[in-house]
Amino acid sequence: MRLADATWPEVNPETFGGRAPILVVPVGALEQHGPHLPLDTDAFIATAVATEVAAARDGAALAPSLPLGASGEHAGFPGTLSIGVQALHDVLVELVRSSTPTFAAVMVVNGHGGNLDALQSAAALCAAEGRMLLPHALGLPGMDAHAGRTETSLMLHLAPARVHQDLAAPGNTAPLRELLPEMRVHGVRGVSENGVLGDPSGATAEEGAALFAALVEKALAAFDRLAD
Repeated sequence: MRLADATWPEVNPETFGGRAPILVVPVGALEQHGPHLPLDTDAFIATAVATEVAAARDGAALAPSLPLGASGEHAGFPGTLSIGVQALHDVLVELVRSSTPTFAAVMVVNGHGGNLDALQSAAALCAAEGRMLLPHALGLPGMDAHAGRTETSLMLHLAPARVHQDLAAPGNTAPLRELLPEMRVHGVRGVSENGVLGDPSGATAEEGAALFAALVEKALAAFDRLAD
């Protein structure tokens, strides 16, 4: 069920197989993704995965996406908008509070690594209040850090018309762990002039389709563990 399309009488346990549903919330960001990918890449991918989860599970209700996140590290690039860690934490906590008791739990499908601190702290507070918030990060072994081959392939699969392949160029390809100290001081701009952490060269829609299927499978497994 897409919650935005439902009427309030439809949001009841009978609609969801006799159990209180789980709310699935895509959370992303509006931030630079190099010169070749749209600013909403993280939110777009998270929403696509969350939509598949809700479509595949009768006990899931898909919430509208939260399109802004904690993206301060990308502030050196025009177009990036960030609400910061504390604001995102507060939004998530209040969302979970308002979802109770209609929804048994909230699963956040997170498309942006910079949201992690807010998600973890919000989940801890919700747990202390007796509520369940499960942060689920979109990630697979071997994925590059930002706007590289992985995200470019995913977007070529999901929305090829939104990818400017002629502008795709390598950025800083060093491992993220090596870049973090400089990034904490000077942001992404301090380590990558074009905003790319990785190399989008060789990205294909076929690779993106395989990556997307794996991300959906992983998210479904997380949902099933939460629903048990």
